[in-house]
Amino acid sequence: MIKILIADDHLIIRQGLRLILETEDDFEIVAEANDGAEALRLCVDINPDVVLMDLRMPGMDGLTAIEKLRESQPEIAVVILTTFNEDELMLRGLQAGARGYLLKDTDRAALFDSIRAAARGETLLKPEIMARVLSLAGGTRQGGKGSVSTIELTEREKEVLEAVARGERSKEVALHLGISERTVKAHLANIYEKLGVDSRAAAISVAMQKGLLKT
Repeated sequence: MIKILIADDHLIIRQGLRLILETEDDFEIVAEANDGAEALRLCVDINPDVVLMDLRMPGMDGLTAIEKLRESQPEIAVVILTTFNEDELMLRGLQAGARGYLLKDTDRAALFDSIRAAARGETLLKPEIMARVLSLAGGTRQGGKGSVSTIELTEREKEVLEAVARGERSKEVALHLGISERTVKAHLANIYEKLGVDSRAAAISVAMQKGLLKT
């Protein structure tokens, strides 16, 4: 079972999500939070697998909650579910450690897939979201002062990261490169450590900003 916490300040949204998610046999709604601070307290008590996090809530907002959760309980996966289709918010949320970014008008299949991917420790972004992440990161790098990154990735790590940026999952990367899935995960762990991140989306964003990936 995937234990899910829903954090949203609108009761009707929480109730609607509960009704939708409870139709799946492998989902269990273990708690609901009205703001980021309550979500953090519940995470300590309940330790869910996945948090569905709204970004704009009264009191502590979702971005702050994601950042604090990353520090205190990094094993808990966060999927952003918001009404705001804003590039800056999206990029900040993913860089803060979220494993997915969905709008509240997303379809059920995308919602279910994102939650399951997050629970597996993977990042699943819709193609249009990934394209915006790459575009934003590339624009940030091109608009900077042109400083050369001091981070060095091995050729194999670059191949793995490029495959991930194309949206390939670990199993697909392994097949494509002719290596084991365990080796792919080991390369990803090394990449995360070098870039100072803990998710695929954040790794792609930082790598783009530092010129380690082609736009």
